[in-house]
Amino acid sequence: MADDALDDEAVASVFRALSDPTRRQILEDLRDGERTASDIASRFPMTAPSVSRHLGVLKGARLVRERREGNRIYYSLVEDRLALCVGGFLSAVCPEQVVLRRRRTRRKPGAAS
Repeated sequence: MADDALDDEAVASVFRALSDPTRRQILEDLRDGERTASDIASRFPMTAPSVSRHLGVLKGARLVRERREGNRIYYSLVEDRLALCVGGFLSAVCPEQVVLRRRRTRRKPGAAS
C-alpha cells in the first residue's frame, strides 16, 4: 500500500488526533507556517513534555511533519493529509452536501440564488 493511502487505520489515527482540543489548536497555529517546538509549547499552559506528546500524536497521524535545524525542531502542517481524510469522510457521510458545496463554488459572484 502506498505511504499516502488512507486506509481505515490511517483515517482512525487522524480522527483520534483531531479529538483533542490542544492538538486542534496546534494545527490551527501551524496554518500560517512552520513553528519551532518551543514556540508551540509556549502557547499552552502545560509542560513541554506534554506538548511533545501531542506533537507526537499529530506526527504519528501524519498531520504534521518535522524538520530539524541544529538543536531546533520545526513543525509544519501536512494540509493535503487533513483535507483528504476529512473531505473523504464528509463525502461518504454527507454526499449531498458535497454536491451543494460544488454548486455554490461554481456560481459567479453576485449571482442570484
